Amino acid sequence: MKRLLFAIFFFFAVTLIFMGGMSCVRENELLADSDIKLSFSTDTLAFDTVFTTMGSTTRQVKVYNCGKYAIRFSAVGIRGGQTSRFRANIDGDTSMVVRGLEIAAGDSCFIFVRVNVNPNSAVEPFLVEDFIDLQYEHTGGVARRSIVLTAYGRNAVYHNPKSGQSYSVIDCDNWNHQLPHVIIGQAVVDSATMLTLLPGDELYFAPDAMLWVYNCGTLKVLGSEEQPVLFTSIRQDEWYRGLPGQWNAVWLSAGSKDNVIDHAKIENGTIGIIIDTNVNENPTLRLSNTVIMHQATAGIVAQGAWLEADNVLVADCGTTSVALQYGGRATVSNSTIVDYWRYAARKMPALVLNNWYQSSDGQSVLRQLGPVMFDNCIVYGNYSDSEVLVDRNPSTAFDVSFSNCVLKGLSRLSNVELSDCIDENPLFENPDEHDYRLKAGSPAEGRGWSPAGSDSDK
Repeated sequence: MKRLLFAIFFFFAVTLIFMGGMSCVRENELLADSDIKLSFSTDTLAFDTVFTTMGSTTRQVKVYNCGKYAIRFSAVGIRGGQTSRFRANIDGDTSMVVRGLEIAAGDSCFIFVRVNVNPNSAVEPFLVEDFIDLQYEHTGGVARRSIVLTAYGRNAVYHNPKSGQSYSVIDCDNWNHQLPHVIIGQAVVDSATMLTLLPGDELYFAPDAMLWVYNCGTLKVLGSEEQPVLFTSIRQDEWYRGLPGQWNAVWLSAGSKDNVIDHAKIENGTIGIIIDTNVNENPTLRLSNTVIMHQATAGIVAQGAWLEADNVLVADCGTTSVALQYGGRATVSNSTIVDYWRYAARKMPALVLNNWYQSSDGQSVLRQLGPVMFDNCIVYGNYSDSEVLVDRNPSTAFDVSFSNCVLKGLSRLSNVELSDCIDENPLFENPDEHDYRLKAGSPAEGRGWSPAGSDSDK
């Protein structure tokens, strides 16, 4: 029996030693360089725009040991050391240099990286570079493999709420048009002031941030075809670029007046523009040559407002693209209201028209809607029913007309005036890629939004 137990013990001991020799590197044992086979998930870890003083999102690279032997690194770290703008987590270790890291044969490890950029005097984006170095010894000496780290840094003007407040007040007379602006919390255009934005101005919003035009305030967005004014999220890494719901809204609150938005691009928020009650003899908002896309709830919500819109694309929103609700009036021409929302089944059409609401005590509150006129427009999408919802209370005015429009679900529309309208697929270039230009021979030719009025077609 003792001999049998000894034989079993000896067999397992030899097996373990043999396996250990295959998977580990003994202390002081060096491999030939030809036996070291490393690969990386990427050769360059690139960060898109990172605003100075604000940290980036975390990105990762995976290091693979594709050889038959374990690899022990004498040092792994960021080449710039403490002076680098990059910081790494190397297989769970946040030291600037990790020594003795070992990757078993056929195994891998993760390196996570963030970057924080210091401000400087540059107006244009500037490149920040460094390297992750992986150093190891082999029988021929010392070798180093590197992963390139790059980030584009940008200086910016920051709108931060003061301590204990949720908002900051914009100094409209001294708006800096040379740098992008980063909005944190609510940035307010105060009463009786006017914020004028010019071609090339860029506004980047933190999560839940909002541009709020207060009572008697005015917003003038005067972009150009070549340089539209941009409203978007601070997150500019590729995965976030088309992601809805990353900030709140542009809110033209009750009492704001004479607002103009021409040549703008508003993307990736929750509601693109909220337009509240009209207060004078001019439209609450004149909107033209503008693209509003990728909003988690809606592109435009007008509540008792007066909207004039021409050559506008409102597309791909989670609940509805445009809602003219609680009454008001509107003239919409040469515009496309389209919704191919892909994150979940949409529960409402692309266009909602409404002349009443229910108060907190359950009473119906009537608000006259009209005149509302759509001319040369397209209202289309992937909703299972008509893309126009008519929510009419017959006890008050509901004056809505469509002329020379393409309307999905045309035959199911009632209580609206229709003239020379059709229900045919407008044949967009590529809805899957948010390209809503019309193909040659489209039945909607001559109607809807035209990119000739805006430099953005996606």
